Amino acid sequence: MSLNLAPDEPAAAQAPTPAATAAPALASALARTSRATATATEEAGAPLTPSALRAVVRELAEQPDQWIHLVRLSTEERWYQRLVADDDHEVWLISWLPGQSTGFHDHGGSRGAFAVALGELEELSLGGPEQGLLIRRVPAGTARAFGPEYVHDVRNTASGPAVTLHAYSPPLGSMAHYDLRAGGLVRTSEEGPEQW
Repeated sequence: MSLNLAPDEPAAAQAPTPAATAAPALASALARTSRATATATEEAGAPLTPSALRAVVRELAEQPDQWIHLVRLSTEERWYQRLVADDDHEVWLISWLPGQSTGFHDHGGSRGAFAVALGELEELSLGGPEQGLLIRRVPAGTARAFGPEYVHDVRNTASGPAVTLHAYSPPLGSMAHYDLRAGGLVRTSEEGPEQW
């Protein structure tokens, strides 16, 4: 398996049932912000680049008044809510309590990016035979972007909650989960939008 590593800057996974969708006015405002950022660098209809997705999540992370009132904390699993659902990309808001993680997962061929708006996370990925397991601290204000074959594990190893914004293009159609074993990553399951 070929792994596409993310550039050094600050991804989504399973969680409990999403909360009610954002109010129409808020959803419209977020979509306009997201679309304006995305179209500044992309042609309509083509998947957005990781750089364009990074710009989307960075811009939204800098506007907490647009989403902070939606955030919920769940002690059972990470909480999440989709903020934008366009044909070419989607944006998710996720909260993380200490100890919550995604496990190793891919993004079903979608490009992606995430920004830590509040708190701090840790990202694990494989850096190839020479580098082995890479562990990155992802503090607030950091955004990470990745290509369509990227596999990683994101977790909250800090003592307080974290809030992140995630963008995917095209919108997620599936996600596979992996176990890290001595020989590398082994695919264990797959889920689709019906589980989100």
